Amino acid sequence: MEEANRSVVHEFIFQGLCNSKELQIFLFLSFSILYLMTVVGNLFVVLLIITDPHLHSPMDFLLANLSFVGFCLSSVTTPKLTTDLLKDKKTISFGGCMSQILCVHFFAGNEMVLLVTMSYDPYMAICKPLHYSSVMDRQKCIWH
Repeated sequence: MEEANRSVVHEFIFQGLCNSKELQIFLFLSFSILYLMTVVGNLFVVLLIITDPHLHSPMDFLLANLSFVGFCLSSVTTPKLTTDLLKDKKTISFGGCMSQILCVHFFAGNEMVLLVTMSYDPYMAICKPLHYSSVMDRQKCIWH
């Protein structure tokens, strides 16, 4: 009887990013600055839309959600990438890798749904202006 391969993967080793310590530090600083700008920008948009009473239209609500999803999406992989640039042993566990993949797919799918919904808003405003206020209100955006 043939013996099946019963090897189990416990971790993945990252290779090929770069071997130069100077380049790793440069990439660490670059990715850290870009990540910080992304986080601050997205959270600023969310806080601005929440606190400003003039920004409570359905499109503003969807934009705040899109910014929050952008914050979450960038926070899934970037911290692990930047910290691994400074480590000698660049590994990720199998569970950690699968968790990252699941989160990236979840947040990217959520982002696509939000973008489709955001494109539906101007369609309703232009093509069916009399129905706009009954179709695109905040409660329906929350539940759909």
